[in-house]
Amino acid sequence: MNPAPTTHESPDSHAAPRTVLDASDISRALTRIAHEILERNRGADPVVLLGIPTRGVGLATRIRDRIAAVEDRSVPTGSLDVTMYRDDIGLKPARALEHTDIPPGGIDGKVVVLVDDVLFSGRTIRAALDAIGDIGRPKAVQLAVLVDRGHRELPIRADYVGKNLPTSLVERVTVHLSEYDEADAVVIADKPAADKTLRKSADATGANV
Repeated sequence: MNPAPTTHESPDSHAAPRTVLDASDISRALTRIAHEILERNRGADPVVLLGIPTRGVGLATRIRDRIAAVEDRSVPTGSLDVTMYRDDIGLKPARALEHTDIPPGGIDGKVVVLVDDVLFSGRTIRAALDAIGDIGRPKAVQLAVLVDRGHRELPIRADYVGKNLPTSLVERVTVHLSEYDEADAVVIADKPAADKTLRKSADATGANV
């Protein structure tokens, strides 16, 4: 069974679902990000791509393929599960552990590019930085995201952004990728009523959702 699409939720909303990025938009954004990574790092040699499950892994693979088409070489690519490093453990329903796969050669002295689908509060990326610290000592860590929707709660900024998407805190952003879903798309939609009730309950106890 494919994992459910990643969603980045906010409190109450009444907006009808709308597609803000389609397959062509996503393809162009990833191609641009791949070129920006090469330009900033003067080639692919120091780069290691680590996707944050779930859809960050699919995005990292697509970026790897685009870099390979330009550089005629494969960039080490893996995945980084941040579940046990999150600061909301015990405040939200338990998450299933995902797979961490560090490429041969590790990350020491490398430029690690974290890849995620949506940048929101910044707490997932904070967890990823903690996880990286337990694995090795890279030369630098950079961040590539398909969508930056704003509303940061921590001082974290993406180095490569496919789309800056102004959103309200009453909207939910959902990323669909063909590796896991029926098609590629980024959709803004209303939250189910049950999710709104859960959010209000979490807010009352200080939980961060």
